[in-house]
Amino acid sequence: MSQTPTMDIPEQLASRFPPLETDTEQDSGGLDESSNTMNQPEDSHSIDISSVLRSVAINQTWDFEKMFSVMPKLFSLPTPEEDESVADQNQSSEGTTDPVEGRVCGPFQSKYMNNFPLYQHYWLKSLKNDLHQLKKPSLSELMNPENLQELRSHFSPRHQLETVSPHLRLTLTLPCSSPPTPIKVTPSTLWQDLDEVKASGLLSTLTTREIRLQETMFELMGSEASYLRSLQIAVNHFYVSEALKQALSQMEHHILFSNIQRLMATSERFLMDLELRLGENVFISQVGDIVLQHCPAFHRLYVPYVTNMMYQEALLNQLQQQNKEFMYSLKTLEQDPVCQRQSFKSFLVLPFQRITRIRLILESILKLTEPESDSFPSLEKAIEAIHEVVRECDDGVKKMKQIEELICLETLLDFGKVKSIPLVISGRFLVREGPVRQLIVEGTSIPRTTLISVYLHLLSDLLIISSKRDEQFIVLDHAEFPTQVCTEHLNTEVLGLPSNSFILRLLKRRTGQPTAMILVTDTSSAKETWMKALSSKH
Repeated sequence: MSQTPTMDIPEQLASRFPPLETDTEQDSGGLDESSNTMNQPEDSHSIDISSVLRSVAINQTWDFEKMFSVMPKLFSLPTPEEDESVADQNQSSEGTTDPVEGRVCGPFQSKYMNNFPLYQHYWLKSLKNDLHQLKKPSLSELMNPENLQELRSHFSPRHQLETVSPHLRLTLTLPCSSPPTPIKVTPSTLWQDLDEVKASGLLSTLTTREIRLQETMFELMGSEASYLRSLQIAVNHFYVSEALKQALSQMEHHILFSNIQRLMATSERFLMDLELRLGENVFISQVGDIVLQHCPAFHRLYVPYVTNMMYQEALLNQLQQQNKEFMYSLKTLEQDPVCQRQSFKSFLVLPFQRITRIRLILESILKLTEPESDSFPSLEKAIEAIHEVVRECDDGVKKMKQIEELICLETLLDFGKVKSIPLVISGRFLVREGPVRQLIVEGTSIPRTTLISVYLHLLSDLLIISSKRDEQFIVLDHAEFPTQVCTEHLNTEVLGLPSNSFILRLLKRRTGQPTAMILVTDTSSAKETWMKALSSKH
């Protein structure tokens, strides 16, 4: 494959390294953290992730096929049988094998799916509704002006959330103090407009609050139908496209689509159970129990998908720049009427949008549900379970960003004569970095002091001291943190030292001998911040 174009290091790395998947069950693939593969030596049967990623950085290529051959545990590629089952899912009259649960189920035909728009339209409208809540302090604390401006910039018809990125914090879609009202897209999407509801005569017997509760529970079902409708296009139009498969390597195809076909199967089962509940009685008793039943599958599938979205997006951006065959095939697929002028990227972000929206709807249902009702406990448990999924998605994204920071740092460190150490290991992350000055005392009879610039990289378990030369960091020393690192205050006035000085002690450094140095910061606040960071356990 061709060389990547010149770019800044962080962007270059983000667009080059493959996803390190979370520890999930076999249907989602990923890194087996229980085996601690990140900490195994190179001569063991386990994989040294740090070495592999460093070699990719040196080669400056996206040779995923080669990487897959030496990193089998990092990725879980779908088997040909699974691909075929997905491709035939809506064509078989005898039923299909569920790729998640392994059970055989008949083709699912939603009764209401055609009543709802694509999820892109629904989500955009619901997000606009959320923005009306911005005047409330609780939500303003979660959304900074930059994120808000980015969200607003997508509201034009030309950019209908084509560029929504997982780098937007998941908290942007967490509920505010007043949950949103049900989204009314068209009259046909309302519970009270269903023929069954009109024929039942319920509308004349229910209070306004009870009707609102029914509408909100029906929105959960209707929005899932909308979501599934868009997912089916993502899978049956894009995922199974032979033109796209031929333009991509097997690894690239897997990174782009991840486990989206399994998410579609899970959505089908979820919607089927919701519709069965409505079919049992047009007056919906509850939905919390159904959500709770499906939360294990949500957790198993949504967490790895959302976690890997930053790599999915980076690969897509690179393919758009370098793979003309892919772009031609993609443009042809996007122009198909089935896409309704929605971009390929808008289909890829669907799971991220959906899992955060489910909790908002459940919060609205809880607000309208009487605390003494039988459905209240299961609804609370469902909200907590969905919150846990969202939280782990958020943690997964943060963990991937932390790994990306370490990968970037490792390419910039030059250990020289200092014994090198692997930087990218499980659980390690960057805490703080920045320049300080070291005070050097020279001479005996007439001491002279000089200040030299040094750079500190404080990791969760390691302190690295280096000197910066151009874009490289020449490592001078390193020590385990916090066990071998401590700081002390200085009486700077008595000693005649700069006011922002403090002592940094390395009780056992790379050579095995203790050492101490006087560090000077530019401001008193920077001094306090560094001393606090270097004295804390993370």
